[in-house]
Amino acid sequence: MRARAGAWLAGAACVLALAAAAGAPAAARAGDAADDARLPVVASFSILGDIVREVGGDDIRLDVLVGPMRDAHTFEPTPKDARALGRARVLVVNGLGFESWMPRLVEAAGFEGRMIEVSRGVRPRRLEGDEAAHGDAGHEREHAGHGHAQGDVDPHAWQDLANGVIYARNVARGLAEADPAHASAYQARAEAYADRLRQADAAWRRELDAIPADRRVLATSHDAFGYFGAAYGIEVLSVVGLSSEAEPSARAMADLVTRIRAHRIRALFLEQGGNARALRQIAAETGVAPGGVLYADTLDLPGHEASTYLGMFRWNTRQLSQAFTMP
Repeated sequence: MRARAGAWLAGAACVLALAAAAGAPAAARAGDAADDARLPVVASFSILGDIVREVGGDDIRLDVLVGPMRDAHTFEPTPKDARALGRARVLVVNGLGFESWMPRLVEAAGFEGRMIEVSRGVRPRRLEGDEAAHGDAGHEREHAGHGHAQGDVDPHAWQDLANGVIYARNVARGLAEADPAHASAYQARAEAYADRLRQADAAWRRELDAIPADRRVLATSHDAFGYFGAAYGIEVLSVVGLSSEAEPSARAMADLVTRIRAHRIRALFLEQGGNARALRQIAAETGVAPGGVLYADTLDLPGHEASTYLGMFRWNTRQLSQAFTMP
């Protein structure tokens, strides 16, 4: 996949250069003029796109590269993505090795604007011992370019709403530096949004206080909920490692079956786009029923509850609360 993506991106750079030299049709240029006052921004994937939209408001024109219900782990850029990034003045990325394909796209698009790494200031979660080794085949794929590129650092920091506050403020700071005329508006929106994130965080903690600690165990298909578990006192058992593409080893499967039985897990959760086959096998061996779908790396399509960052959090916590309190 890396070879195909690299070859395409090299060709895309030439195509974009020729297109720029030829010039856009007059009608297209006239249509674009109406948007000139808005800051052109690109966000790497849907969850960041929603945060950027909340902070940027009507002062930005936003493109999202990996849209809802799409997997950032397997993303392959297209010429449309390169053109969008080539026109942008700001690029918003998660960092922590999440967007392993981004450097090649930036080069192909000739992007020279401001990059906002929203995870800056977050305390990275590092994997240790068995957790770092979990899903050996998956880590081989990650180093081949299909997953994350920063060793044993977990990039899913947005799964802690306190980190979501950091993300929003980093977005506001970066947008203000790129567009000083609207700096106060970006800051005001970011703080209002941060208040909503803190309220959701507090509400979830109150709900958890009523649930015994030994019931707060999440068994899922993809190790994307480490920050979530650490922040909210939930033990997380995952079938595979950090990559949603990973195939679990026989040892990892047997270990998880043992731990699920020991914890008397009441429900197994499939992460949207995750390894359904492995989870079905675990369910068959343990007799534990699948408990629904959780969203980790992507939002749902517009019109559904999990189509926003806060909506995704509300959806996930409701599914878990129901499972934790199941007889």
